Amino acid sequence: MDHSGTKILRPRQILLFSGHMIDAPGRTLPRFPLNKATIAEAEIMRVLDKLDANHEDLALTQGASGGDLIFAECCQAKNVNIQFLQPFTEQTFIEQSVIPSEGDWHNRYLVVKKKAAIQVRAMPEAFLIDNGNPFEACNEWLLETALDYGAEKVRFICLWNGEGGDGAGGTAHMVEQVQKSGGSVIWLNTKQLW
Repeated sequence: MDHSGTKILRPRQILLFSGHMIDAPGRTLPRFPLNKATIAEAEIMRVLDKLDANHEDLALTQGASGGDLIFAECCQAKNVNIQFLQPFTEQTFIEQSVIPSEGDWHNRYLVVKKKAAIQVRAMPEAFLIDNGNPFEACNEWLLETALDYGAEKVRFICLWNGEGGDGAGGTAHMVEQVQKSGGSVIWLNTKQLW
């Protein structure tokens, strides 16, 4: 235990996740339609099964609608410890990255958070000073947090179409950063899944 009485977690593996959000209503080019969520869930669960994910592991993600929350739900089913690391305060993050998508993602977020003692942390300002884009900065913070446990433990799972994102700081950026760090990338290619 550390000086605050918090149990220090020494995870067997770090399951880092980034993936597409569920499409907002009216999205011109569909990327992750709501009706594909069950396919994503099955594929994420398949990967977690293959990695033998369990209570000895730590999952890191932001908690956005779609891929992030589906990943968190799958991790909960496997008793994996979860942390949400977000670029803003939790309320701002929910307003920008959970509520706008089609479906009941806000409720799912609250259920995931309540079901397990999920730690939600807002990004330290120091990361934003070095990088003015909050989503890119949060990707760097997520990766740095994962790498603090050792690059050999990092398993980056991405639900991604292989293209650039709608803006800076998307899954493409995270894939690039993980590859540079030498971490393991497990790509669930949405162009092949649906």
